[in-house]
Amino acid sequence: MFRGIFAALTTPFKDGALGSDLFVENLKFYNQTALSGYVVLGSTGEAVFLGEKEAETIVSLARKNLAPGKKLIAGASRESVQETVNLINRLADLGAEAALVKPPYYYKSKMNRDTLRAYFLGVADRAKIPVIIYHIPQNTGIPLESELIIELSQHPHILGIKDSSGNLATVGEVVPRVKADFCFLTGAGSILLPSLMMGACGAILAVATVIPEICCRLYELFLSRKYEEAMEWQLKIIPLNRALTQTLGIPAIKSALDLIGLYGGEPRLPLLPLTEEGKSQVKMLLLELGLEIREKR
Repeated sequence: MFRGIFAALTTPFKDGALGSDLFVENLKFYNQTALSGYVVLGSTGEAVFLGEKEAETIVSLARKNLAPGKKLIAGASRESVQETVNLINRLADLGAEAALVKPPYYYKSKMNRDTLRAYFLGVADRAKIPVIIYHIPQNTGIPLESELIIELSQHPHILGIKDSSGNLATVGEVVPRVKADFCFLTGAGSILLPSLMMGACGAILAVATVIPEICCRLYELFLSRKYEEAMEWQLKIIPLNRALTQTLGIPAIKSALDLIGLYGGEPRLPLLPLTEEGKSQVKMLLLELGLEIREKR
């Protein structure tokens, strides 16, 4: 079971190249937290901007430097079943324990329910490691119907879903109708607690990359049934989550990492670095959560 809070990790770049040593340095920090594990090569990791060798390097480094007990999920999506399976199996050989797979979206008009079913089942049939469906319609333009998710959940090699739609109704529609060991992981930090209350088993969050202990604390409060205190934290993290995932995006996540003493650096083009105004906004949000500003650069 993939339960708890997973951080969606960034990919550090230095002078445009992959910063392997910087990735390892950041990972050492996360290894000391209560996170259940990590997702690499996801949206937060700018996976769509990485070459094949860079992606393989990230997974290899993560596996070699992973703390005992923490799980490693790797984004592994391509437009065809064959290429997705090939990528998943290469990353599995390098140490990924599960693959996060979003629907193909280039031929958008042809991505109906039958096509999407064939894609995910075809991938799951041939992948060496379990598959986690990645539902992020705001990026792909492909919404997955709850009925399809429920159907796909019956496949023994599809272990869960990361739902980044932000739609609480999906949790309520899916969770009661899937097998007990199917992991519903929310990808929306602003509805973390409501999702848990409705049956989600955890979350994969970009905001957990910046405030891992706060996100883990909220999860532990939920497990302890301290719902009032958990809700206090839920409300506190919404402004930061919104800035990092909606209004300012990846550049803000990397700026926040720089501010708390980790390595964020610049995103890869065509994404642009955060403006000074944006940096000030992120700094204010971190201070409001009680974080210490420890800029290295």
